[in-house]
Parts: sequence; C-alpha cells; structure tokens
Amino acid sequence: MGTLEFYRTVLVPALNQGLWVSISIIVPSAALGVAIGVLVGAGRTLGMKWLTRLLDAYVAVFRGTPLVVQLLMWFYGLPAVSVLLESRFGQGIRPFSDIFRLSPYAASVTAFALCSGAYQSEYIRGAILSIKRGQFLAAQALGFTRGQAFWRITVPAAARRAVPGCGNEIIYLIKYSSLAMLVTMAELTGRAKTIASLYFRHLECYMATACYYLALVTLATWLLAYVERRLAIPGDPALR
Repeated sequence: MGTLEFYRTVLVPALNQGLWVSISIIVPSAALGVAIGVLVGAGRTLGMKWLTRLLDAYVAVFRGTPLVVQLLMWFYGLPAVSVLLESRFGQGIRPFSDIFRLSPYAASVTAFALCSGAYQSEYIRGAILSIKRGQFLAAQALGFTRGQAFWRITVPAAARRAVPGCGNEIIYLIKYSSLAMLVTMAELTGRAKTIASLYFRHLECYMATACYYLALVTLATWLLAYVERRLAIPGDPALR
C-alpha cells in the first residue's frame, strides 16, 4: 500500500474518529477545570482559614502528583473502593458502590478537570490578589455587601487578568488529553497507536497525529486570543 493511499484510506479516517473523541474529552474537561479554578481560587482568597486550608490541600495533592497516576487511580484504583464496600457490607450495597466504577470517559474527564482546576486556581488566585483593594472598598461604600463586592467586582476584574494563564493551561490540557489512551480511550493518540501497530508505519502515524494536535493548539490559541481581546478594558495595559 502506497503512502498516499495509506493516508487516504486508513490513517486519516481513523484519526478523524479519534479527533472527535479527543474533542469530547477536552471541551468538558476545560470547562469544568475553569469552573473549578474560579471557585477554588476565589475560596482561597476569602480569608476563612478552614476553607483555605482545605482548598490548599486539594491544590497540593493535584499539583504535586503526576497526572498519569491520577488518571490510573480514577480508572483502575477507585474500583477497589467498590470491592472493599461489597466485601464489608455485602452485595446489597452494590448500587451505591457502583459509583466508584468509572467508565474510561468519566475517569478521563474527572482526572483532567480536577488536575486542570488545581492549576487554574493558581492563576485565578494570583489575579484576584492583583486587584487593588480600593475597588473592593469602593463597592462596599456604594452599598454592596462583602460577598457581592467580591463576586461582582473583584472576581470579574480578576478573570480578565487570568485569561492568558488559564488559556495556557487549556493548551496544556489539549496535549495531555493524549493520556486518555492509557485507560482504553480510542482518542487521537490511541487511534494512531493502533494503526501503527497494525501496519508497522509508526513514523507516518505519529507525524500525522502531531499535526492534528498542532492544529488543535493553533485553533485554541486563536480563540483564546480573541477572548482576551474581547475582555480587554480600553486604556488598561495590564488587560490588553
């Protein structure tokens, strides 16, 4: 089989299928990661010691352990909890214990979202701390409660400054979504590995896969740059 025919009839159709699987992982993981990052980053700056310590522990765990270990733990390790519960309480607890048996897709999204959220929270926290306290005090002087001033004034302003950092984390997420193949997901890298193993054409398969990821990252970069421009406040060089 010639190279062009191999690309046209075998590799490209397989990678196109894997592309949609990758996108189905990346999009919800990125959305959940940003949401988690905003909530955790805001929570770590509210000043409540018990909440700060709890969220600091979450960030320490998910930033301090390899993502691949987290992913394998969610998919292969978590079912051990189900087995333990059933051995302790009997099969009657089976419907409850089944929640610890995650599908490959659920394990992938969970691992990526929680890990990404931990990193996103650092960008959000730094952005919140960069907002001058005078804005917060001015909002309170206008009649806003402490919570309203924080969520309606400080967080939106900080979100603008956090866009570059959060966008960078989304770029990383696109690339490390390839780890999903370790839990049997047939995404881009998983498809490429299968085709390479069947046809022994590793160079063509992995070069084509790299091009797909490069295209995804380029598209995401353009979209994030557009979002950053739309959110920029005229006259504030820090937010351009």
